[in-house]
Amino acid sequence: MQTRCCVSEIIYSFIYMTISIDIRQVLQRAGLTLNPMQEAMLRTATDVADGKRLLLLSPTGSGKTLAYLLPMLELLRTDVKTVQAVVVVPTRELAMQGEDMLSRLKTGVKCVSLYGGRPTMEEHRRLREICPQVVFATPGRLNDHLDKENVNARGVRLLVIDEYDKCLEMGFRDEVLRIVEKLQDADRLWLTSATRSEDVQHLKPRILDFLDKDGAEEANRMHIFAVTSPQRDKLETLGRLLSVLQGASCIVFVNHRESVVRVGDFLREKGFAAQAYHGGMEQDKRERALYKFRNGSANVLVATDIAARGLDIPEVGAVIHYHLPPDETACTHRVGRSTRWDTSGEAYFLLGPDETLPEYIGDAEPLDVENASIRATLPKMATLYIGRGKKDKVSKADVLGFLCKKGGVKGADLGRIDVADYYALVAVRRDRIKNLVQRVAGEKIKGQKTIYVEC
Repeated sequence: MQTRCCVSEIIYSFIYMTISIDIRQVLQRAGLTLNPMQEAMLRTATDVADGKRLLLLSPTGSGKTLAYLLPMLELLRTDVKTVQAVVVVPTRELAMQGEDMLSRLKTGVKCVSLYGGRPTMEEHRRLREICPQVVFATPGRLNDHLDKENVNARGVRLLVIDEYDKCLEMGFRDEVLRIVEKLQDADRLWLTSATRSEDVQHLKPRILDFLDKDGAEEANRMHIFAVTSPQRDKLETLGRLLSVLQGASCIVFVNHRESVVRVGDFLREKGFAAQAYHGGMEQDKRERALYKFRNGSANVLVATDIAARGLDIPEVGAVIHYHLPPDETACTHRVGRSTRWDTSGEAYFLLGPDETLPEYIGDAEPLDVENASIRATLPKMATLYIGRGKKDKVSKADVLGFLCKKGGVKGADLGRIDVADYYALVAVRRDRIKNLVQRVAGEKIKGQKTIYVEC
């Protein structure tokens, strides 16, 4: 048996070396530079021995998704049209994010995301049509497809469990264990997390630990402020604080879904470009809220702790704790949205008359905003909705060309363009969008009538 395993390793190693994707070309084409954690992961994960069982520990926002995608690409057989790698994630946003990031690398590798909230048969059709080599999936939905053999377990060579501790926190333990059992023939198992846990020690993984041992490094990069509210209802104080921050990109964390709605409604009434985000929202609304925050057309995201980790939200200027975090771990993940791998950030704790900072926060600089007027600063960008998408044969290039030719805008007036199956969203300079909508009214894109809405 030992001889057979060694021969198998040599065969797979030879295959990988002869047909794997050139990672250097991928990085150069995408204009990416790896940080030390990503370099270590790429080096270790592709090693025949060390890469078999691997646990990557790295802070929120450090780039763990790219860290496991790059070595995954080296291990894929690009000539085999079957699922070879499975990535298990705790939320549908992470599944979609993984699919989007891999697609944006433009390697030719086909991938799909699988998650609840939509018909399983629709995903089955996509699996048959696309024949993906990589699948990103939430635990329950993946088990469903494995049970129905929509995903062939026998072809899977790599299993990644991203944010594995979050999977366990959200009650997916049994689902994840079932997946590991069904994919036991996979040659490699990689796990990622932003916190340490004893739950995977029985796997005896090789550990790449990039977490700050005592919190000193993150503390040096984080500026902490305590903002006192004279009333228990802190809405007015929040409005004044956001006014002082003058349009900086902020995530406002609250502890309840009802609070997301209440705080978001208040801020929008005051003129702030605020989006709401919590687990009870419909999928489409959640996706659009994140899109507007990412593309800069909303500069405030009011959210529960579901937004505290895993999501690809770049350049968050500040984290505001409208409600105090429930524990130190939750606080760490919230703060991690602002302190990226090599950047500093700001965290603001709103304290009512009966509230004090938890001991684990440490020192905080007091900030008085009660004399500030509530005056919203709108972001530079707005979002344009186009009622056509991939299913209508519309591409990003089609959208860009149409808006420049028919809408009279320049490339510099546009930001991020995303094309979904049945619609497209475009970031447009706020001072250009009204004229743009007027100019394209009644115009067709690729010969098709559609709608263009400022949103």
